Amino acid sequence: MKAAAPPVGELPGCPPGTLFEGRRALSEAGVHRPLQAGIAGTALGGAVSVVLSGGYEDDQDSGHQILYTGEGGRDPRTGAQTAHQLLTRGNLALARSHLLGQPVRVVRRVAGATYRYDGLFLVTACWHEVGRSGYRIWRFLLESEAALESEGTTAATAAPERHATTRLRRLSRHGAQVKAWHDHTCQLCGLRLLTPAGPYAEAAHIRPLGQPHGGPDTPENLLCLCPNCHVQFDLGGVGVAPDLTLLGRPGALRQARAHHVDPAQLAYHRTHIYSEEPGPMA
Repeated sequence: MKAAAPPVGELPGCPPGTLFEGRRALSEAGVHRPLQAGIAGTALGGAVSVVLSGGYEDDQDSGHQILYTGEGGRDPRTGAQTAHQLLTRGNLALARSHLLGQPVRVVRRVAGATYRYDGLFLVTACWHEVGRSGYRIWRFLLESEAALESEGTTAATAAPERHATTRLRRLSRHGAQVKAWHDHTCQLCGLRLLTPAGPYAEAAHIRPLGQPHGGPDTPENLLCLCPNCHVQFDLGGVGVAPDLTLLGRPGALRQARAHHVDPAQLAYHRTHIYSEEPGPMA
């Protein structure tokens, strides 16, 4: 008989701050089922829990925000990164939670074999970069759901798929101009959506705003995209090569005479956002 999928979200009788002695106690309580892996979940259902135990050299934990390093490529004897990480298994599960806006239970090791459940966090960004040891690692920004709610950003506003790539849905003051330059026509697929209220398109930042990317809110860092291409671009399903041909699909970036797209921002997107690895349904 197939085991039931672990539940997402809070567990009855287990408030934040609950302590557990050892990984087996965590597993038996259902807070984090794996006895060794740091990420619990599935590629399609998303991650349900993560454990921070100080195992990865690139992790950064500031309390309400965690720069979490994905799994894989680490020497279990020395803890050093010795190979590239792939967007598979637990990494893919966290990326799926990012797409779904699904909360993840966070557990921290506080001393020896003692672990503390610290509440629900949202995966508000994911990307890849070269880590301290020179190998590609997958990075996930986890932010406390309680802290986001206290700042006016609720789980409900972060959850829709189209906005799950950012902590806050930021509106660019340059977006209207960029969309006008392109006559509301998608620069990736050429689609121009017509509605009773007029044409519709979205302004997509090439290098995302805010932590950890720090992209500028300028026309040179914006593309005019349809909603479908916006999601694919933000989540790394499509990129733009130096010659402006598309990566991940046929075609080339459509241009407008008045709109200069910054090659440096496209290069950042290729390096940190775009992924050549196929998704779980490929």
